[in-house]
Order: sequence, then C-alpha cells, then structure tokens
Amino acid sequence: MSRKLLKSTAVTGGMTLLSRITGLIRDIFFASLIGAGTGVAADAFYVAFRIPNFLRRIFGEGAFSQSFVPVFAEYKTKYTADEAKVFVDHMAGILGTILFVVTLVGVIAAPILVMTLAPGFLDEPHKYNLTVQMLRITFPYIFFVSLVAMAAGILNTYGRFAAAAFTPVLLNLSLIGAAVWLAPRMAEPVLALAWGVFIAGIVQLLFQIPFLRRIRLLPRPRLRLRERHRGVSRVFRLMLPAIFGVSVAQINMLVNTLLASFLITGSVSWLYYSDRLMEFPLGVFGIALATVILPSLARRHASNSREEFSHLLDWGLRWVFLIAIPASVALVILSGPLLATFFYFGKFSVNDVHMSANALMAFSFGLLGFILIKVLAPGFYARQDTKTPMRIGVLSLVVNIILSLVLVIPLKHVGLALAISLAAFVNAGALFFTLRRQDVYRPSPGWIVFLTRVSLASIVMGAVLAWGAGDLDSWLRAPAWERATRLSTWVVTGAVVYLLTVTAFGVRLAQLLLKKGTGAKVDD
Repeated sequence: MSRKLLKSTAVTGGMTLLSRITGLIRDIFFASLIGAGTGVAADAFYVAFRIPNFLRRIFGEGAFSQSFVPVFAEYKTKYTADEAKVFVDHMAGILGTILFVVTLVGVIAAPILVMTLAPGFLDEPHKYNLTVQMLRITFPYIFFVSLVAMAAGILNTYGRFAAAAFTPVLLNLSLIGAAVWLAPRMAEPVLALAWGVFIAGIVQLLFQIPFLRRIRLLPRPRLRLRERHRGVSRVFRLMLPAIFGVSVAQINMLVNTLLASFLITGSVSWLYYSDRLMEFPLGVFGIALATVILPSLARRHASNSREEFSHLLDWGLRWVFLIAIPASVALVILSGPLLATFFYFGKFSVNDVHMSANALMAFSFGLLGFILIKVLAPGFYARQDTKTPMRIGVLSLVVNIILSLVLVIPLKHVGLALAISLAAFVNAGALFFTLRRQDVYRPSPGWIVFLTRVSLASIVMGAVLAWGAGDLDSWLRAPAWERATRLSTWVVTGAVVYLLTVTAFGVRLAQLLLKKGTGAKVDD
C-alpha cells in the first residue's frame, strides 16, 4: 500500500494523539474537580455531555460523514469544481437548518430527554435538575460540531487531514480552561464544564474557515426547498440507515448509561473514565485509519478498481491486528496503574480507581472489535451501501441489550462494559463475513502466520508488563510523580519488547508500507 496513505494515517493519528493527550489532561481536571463516586455532579455532567455527544456521532462524523464523503468524493472525481461547490452549498444549507431545529427541540425537551435516558435520576431531584440544566447548555454543541464534521469531510476528501484531526484539541483546551478559570468563580462549579462545551463548539467551527477558504470550498449555504439537489438527496437517503450502522456503539453506551443510572452513584462516571482510556488507542489509531481509508476506498469504488479496493481493506486489517491485539493486552494488565496515575487526585477515591479499573478491563477485551468495525464499515459506506451496516448494527444493538440485562445483575457496571465489548465482536464478525460473501474483500495470503506471530509477540509483552507492573496497592501508595515515572517506564518497555519480539518472529513492518498484488498505480 502506498506510503502516502500511511503518512496520512500517521498525520491523522498524530493529531488525534495530541487530542487524546489533552483529553486525558482534561479528564484529570474533571476527576479532581468533580470525582466519580462522591456527590452527584460527575454523573450529572457525563449524562448531559453524552446526549449531545451521541447526536454528534449521527449528524457529525458518524452517519452523516460516512454518507457525505463517498458522495462528495464522487463529485470531486466525476464532476467539475463548480458542480462540487454547488453541492457543498446546498448541503450546508439543508444540514444547518436541520441542526438548528434539532438543537431548539433538544433545549426545550431537555427534561424529557433526561427522564428517558437516565430515568434512575428521578429518585434524586438535585441530580435530575442539575442534569437538565447542564443539558440545556451543552445541547447547542451539536449544531456547531456537526458543521465542523462536514468541513472535516470536505478537507479529508482533498487529503487535508491534519486540520480536521486537530479540531478536537480545541474542545479539550476549552474544557480545561473552564475547569481552571471559570469553575472557581461559579456557585455550582460543574456548570463551568457545560459552558466549556458550548464555547468549544463555536471555536471549533471558526477554526475550520481558513482551511476551507484555502481550497475554495467555504460553503455559502443555500436553502431552496423547491430546488432539490440530487447529491444532497442521496446523502440523506444513505444517512438514514447509516445512523444505526455507525452509531451503534454510541447507542449501546446510551443504553448502558440508562441501566447504570439505576446502579449506585458513581456507576455512570466509572464507565466514563474507563471508556475514555479505552478510546485512547481506539482514537489514535482506529479512528485515524478509518478517517483516511474511507475517501481512499470511495475513490477506488468510483473508478471501479475492485482489486485495489480489496487490497486496501486487507492492508487496513493487517494494521488493525498489529496494533489492537497488543494494545488490548496492555490495557488489561495496566488498567489499575493507568487509572491510578491519571485520575487518583482530589475527589477521585481509591474505590473509584478499583471500580473504573474493573470496567476498563472489560472494555479492553473488546478493543479489537471496536477498531475492526472502524475499518470494515467503510468497506460498505465507500460503495454507498448503508443498509447492510444498519442491519448488522441493529443485530449488535439487540445483542448488547440482552447481554447488558443478563450481566448487569451479577457484575453491575462491569457487566455493562463487557456487554458492549461482546456486541462489538458480533458487529465486526458480521461485517467481515458479509464482505467476504459479497466477494468485496479477498484476503491476501499469509494471514494465519501473521496472526500467530502478532499473538505470540503480544503474549511475551504481556508477561513482561505483568511482571513489572506489580500490584495495584503499590501504585496507590506511591506519590504522583512516582506513578507517572513507573507508568511511562513500563509503557515504553512494553512497546519496545513488542516491536523487537514481533520483528524477531518474522513480521516485517516495511512489507505493510508497499502494495502487493497487481502493482497498479494508486493515488494515495
């Protein structure tokens, strides 16, 4: 596969890494300011933030982006620049109007939304009222960030990945500023975080404008309801089924948030903190790879390059297993040390560390499934097939609900995390076998040997980490600087051990940089 494509993935991953690092710093401030299991502020904020964040996945980089990018890539490939610009203008006008209406309804209906998605809060009036108040502040974020996602889709199609990938950093910086500067000045400090979300949406949208101007695609929204644009209509036809296909993980989290609201105070927050750490490798690699691979697959589909389409999927899947398997092993072993190092401050207690660590281990089990979905789903969306992932997503959602109801009784919040992980493997497996059955993806030779080598190297790395990490109590007794030093040492050691071992077993990373097969020219 071409070096340019891998370079684009590295650039996007680097920007996403910066986003995740600032996100961890943000969550450190959150843990210190509002904790998890003490008081109601943490649970209230995370519910108020999760609802617009879920809608962002639908109208933003989720279903909308997966539907918009393939259509826009087709306009870029087959039509003139003026025709592509007209399509973008119409898209901005219709999307902006829909988002405004959704935002207005969300602000007005905030009490009903909280009642529906966190019914357990009704037994605690202060927690319920605080959640409603914050949701009304955070909900407009969906308007701004979804337009940001459209801008990102345009830039990504033109190979400009860095600016779009950097944008989430602005959310983290805004929330850190709110926690440090605004929270001490408010009677209810957690409200500062809600205002930080609102401000971040505006800043993120303004940040995209100069980059769009540079490629002469800054939208001038058109809203002519009698003038139906064919491309816009196609995007929305693709988007409706895609809502389930790409947002199923977020729907699963909403279902589990609903169930967690009936558990003891802290359960919602324990799931949040553990999910944040699990999403670190998912975001840095999985989302970065998915962001880069979708427009590349869409261009191959538009040019009818079926063999190159399959080779590109094969390349992406090899990188998924190469990164996700050792990352999953490392997260399981270092779950306690990670939470102790990043969040064991202020109001975040020893019990919070233990409870969150248990959930992180359950989430880590499904990391491979989560990242596989990010790469396999574009195999459908690039071909403008959103119905198949929708059907598979519904299946995964049903599996998650059943498993959640079964596992929440004996395992509490950990059972909810485990249910999501198991459902992710169901989703990924169904996507994979459907692509194989449709003869869209044909695996290249050598997969069994490749997986064996990666698995053995991960086991060696895991043994070294388990020996070096020690017991969690030793981490909790250590001062903050010692925890940070120890964690850094063992993360670096684990990475070095894995790279040396996987290379010694015969995996040549250079082979994943170059395309095998037909030798046809690629544009990535």
